[in-house]
Amino acid sequence: MSGSWDRTARVWDVETGNTILEINTGLRHVCTATFLPDSTLIATGGDGSEDEQIKIWDADTGKLVAILKGYTQGVICLAWAADGTTPISGSSYCTIRTWNTSTWQQLAVLMGHSDAVFGIAISPNGRILASASYDNTTQLWNFKNGQPIGLPLQHPDQVNCMSFSTDGTLLATGSDDT
Repeated sequence: MSGSWDRTARVWDVETGNTILEINTGLRHVCTATFLPDSTLIATGGDGSEDEQIKIWDADTGKLVAILKGYTQGVICLAWAADGTTPISGSSYCTIRTWNTSTWQQLAVLMGHSDAVFGIAISPNGRILASASYDNTTQLWNFKNGQPIGLPLQHPDQVNCMSFSTDGTLLATGSDDT
């Protein structure tokens, strides 16, 4: 799965390198694209027209399923809760938002970063959300109640990405501090 500045999201056959599905998202730039854990849906995010930064697509047909309303600025990163019931987004607007797949309505807005959120990850047990920001921090959140867990993890430069270890006991981060 890839997203591009050519307005498309593409699903690729990893063995042949051929495009299996191409979705014209209508976004000016597709900054992020991700499968639902069971691979039935695709979420795309980026710069779109007013209040249309996140779109959900059928992974087999490429048909639009839902538009998640709430952002007026670009969405940079997306993830799904492991059970597939909650898409999570991070944006240039410094917020993280969670959504309900039954209604496609916004559940919560997590505020705490002072600059763009460039990466999000969910712990393997689904209890902790981590966010990476251009404010030089990584924040851990209680996924159930949306509250920060401790103080932000400080970096000397902006943080672009992070990933939990498979057992959830470690978190690796990537920063512009090299």
